[in-house]
Amino acid sequence: MTLPAFAPYSLSAFNMSQASENKIHDDTVAARLGFAGGLVPGVEVYAYATHFPLALWSRPWLERGTMECKLLKPVYDGRVVTITANRSAIGLDFTVESEKISCASGSASLPCKPPAMPDLTLFPVVPAKRERPHVNDAVFPVGEWLGANPLEVTEDYASSYLRDVREANSLYSTEKLVHPGIILRMCNWSLSHNVQMGAWIHVASAARNLGLARVGDVLTTRAKVLANYDRKGHKIVELDVLVIANGHTPVARVHHSAIYRPRQLAELA
Repeated sequence: MTLPAFAPYSLSAFNMSQASENKIHDDTVAARLGFAGGLVPGVEVYAYATHFPLALWSRPWLERGTMECKLLKPVYDGRVVTITANRSAIGLDFTVESEKISCASGSASLPCKPPAMPDLTLFPVVPAKRERPHVNDAVFPVGEWLGANPLEVTEDYASSYLRDVREANSLYSTEKLVHPGIILRMCNWSLSHNVQMGAWIHVASAARNLGLARVGDVLTTRAKVLANYDRKGHKIVELDVLVIANGHTPVARVHHSAIYRPRQLAELA
């Protein structure tokens, strides 16, 4: 049974990655691939959707909550995005819409028990590749371990991120906590810091929060390639990513999926 819904939450989407190496966020390149413009990053769409679990469960959700998000259609810069949510038997279900199109959907929960902490000895430390190969059929072999360049979450970085994702909840700034969208960015970096992909698309994430990340922390990842396959001409990779603060404190574990070579690129080649 679906329980009563929350009041919708709306904001103006912002493409903070227009100048990034991933050209799916560039208006010209994205248009060549058949989109209306550069895509707002999927990690930021995920960030928008964290509004409801945070409003419902507050800090405990950041400490031990879960969230699954499937990215279905593009969100574009400057367009109004509306997130709606309904209480469910296990937590809440949400939908992200823009211009009456369902762009993302998912669910969130707050388990009663704290999560079991992963054994760090099972997640080897590997650096990001110094020389990244261009995307090809041999990249991301199943079982490969990937790292990402460390990110020190400075006060300027954290506050600018809150501004760019239109985050109004004061918990982050008051308690100097890192937004889940920044943590999910680290999962993207496990891909982009190891392979030159040109244009690629984040398509889904299922995250389990393991603890708080704080402003001033240095974040790193330990990621394992779980799957690499073709679906309707798209080359897709799935990762098991452990995001760690200061080299020893797990803050999230994420099943992260992306199209690392869209079929449109092959068609244009």
